[in-house]
Amino acid sequence: MKRQSGPVMTIIFACAALLASGTTDLFPAYAQTKPVALVALGDSLSAGYGLPAEAAFPAQLEKALRAKGHNVTVANAGVSGDTASAGLDRLDWSVPDGTDGVIVELGANDMLRGLDPAVPRQAIDAVVQRLKARGIPVLLAGMYASRNLGADYAKKFDSLYPEIAKKHDVVLYPFFLDGVAGVTSLNLPDGMHPTAKGVEVIVARILPTVEAFLARLSKR
Repeated sequence: MKRQSGPVMTIIFACAALLASGTTDLFPAYAQTKPVALVALGDSLSAGYGLPAEAAFPAQLEKALRAKGHNVTVANAGVSGDTASAGLDRLDWSVPDGTDGVIVELGANDMLRGLDPAVPRQAIDAVVQRLKARGIPVLLAGMYASRNLGADYAKKFDSLYPEIAKKHDVVLYPFFLDGVAGVTSLNLPDGMHPTAKGVEVIVARILPTVEAFLARLSKR
């Protein structure tokens, strides 16, 4: 093998040093793109109640997005039993600095407890406001009230999500459980929480909205 001349070897060693130090600005074609960091802030529906971690909504959504070529991570910040107010209380530590976007899925437990819709409305509005103040965009996943709570309650509860989304100009997915609610085979025996297959349906249906959300993030 022919021995390299002094200047050539100097360049090679300099390049090696830059790569070893993680400095890749001079080599954009080889620089690794930082993944878009999403957080799913929610209750048991997004946390994956009764399911292994890999079957929960955040993990399945991340897998589906990566399969479509998106360099994304989706952190699971779901806590079973959380009301919208509880989600607000833990917002700052549930959504760390460096987060690029948050999927907010809260309010179902407020509805199941029959709380005045004004309570989750105020809490979810505050969640969105605080994230916006931190420069973090939101995808708001809505919920529908059980119809046995009465038409008046359902009207007040159902409307809080589109009205908050419009007020703050955030992306809205109207009903998180679309295609799963009321389908026995897609829910656990409690009739409320999706099975792994149910989560697959949720992910498939919300995926176009999440992709639109990612497109919005890329324009920032």
